[in-house]
Amino acid sequence: MVHLGLFHYEVNVLRLGLTGGIACGKSTVSAMLLARGAKLVDADQVAREVVLPGEPALAAIVSEFGQAVLNEDGTMNRAQVGKLVFNNPEQLSKLNSILHPAIRKRMWERIEAYEAEDPKQLIVADIPLLFETGQDAMYDAVMVVYVPQSVQLERLKQRNQLTEEQASQRIALQLDIEEKKRRATYVIDNRGTLAETEQQIERFWREQGLP
Repeated sequence: MVHLGLFHYEVNVLRLGLTGGIACGKSTVSAMLLARGAKLVDADQVAREVVLPGEPALAAIVSEFGQAVLNEDGTMNRAQVGKLVFNNPEQLSKLNSILHPAIRKRMWERIEAYEAEDPKQLIVADIPLLFETGQDAMYDAVMVVYVPQSVQLERLKQRNQLTEEQASQRIALQLDIEEKKRRATYVIDNRGTLAETEQQIERFWREQGLP
C-alpha cells in the first residue's frame, strides 16, 4: 500500500480501480483525475443505464419481479424495487445477480473501447463496492479515497441531513474504510483541504509518467 501521497514507481497503472467509503470524497478525486486527462467509467452511471427501457437487465428484472416494478412510461420504479428487496436478502440477491453482471459487462466494453482509442491512457473505473463485489483483482491498481470513520460520519450527516444513527447504518452497509485502506495500492487522504488532495493526485499523475 502507498499511503498519503507516497507512491511507488514500479506500478505501471493504466486501469485504475477507484473506490472509498460513502462521503469520503471519491467524486472529488475522480474529477481531479478526469481534469488531468484520464478516462472515467462510472459504475453508478452505468447502473442507471442498464435499467433503461429496452435494456436486457430491465427485462430480466420485470421477468423476476413482475410488471409492478415499472412506471407507466416503462422506466423502472426504483422505489418499488427498493421495497421488494429491503430487508429481504433472497430478493436482493436475485436483483444483484441480474444487475452486477450487466453493469460489469457494460463497464468493460467501455474500458476496452477507451483502450482501443489510446492504449497508453489512464482509465479510471469508479466503483463504490469494488472490494465488496470482488472486482479489485481486475485492475492494475486500486486507489482508495480515505477519511477516518469519524470524519466520514460527520460529512454524511451534514451532506444527507441524517441523524447519527441513520448515517452509521449507511456506513455499516459497506466494507469498513480502514479495511479498504489496508487493501489499497494507493491511499488518497481526503480529510484535509482540496489543495492537499490535489497535491496527492498530482504526485500520483507525475510518478506514473502520465502526460
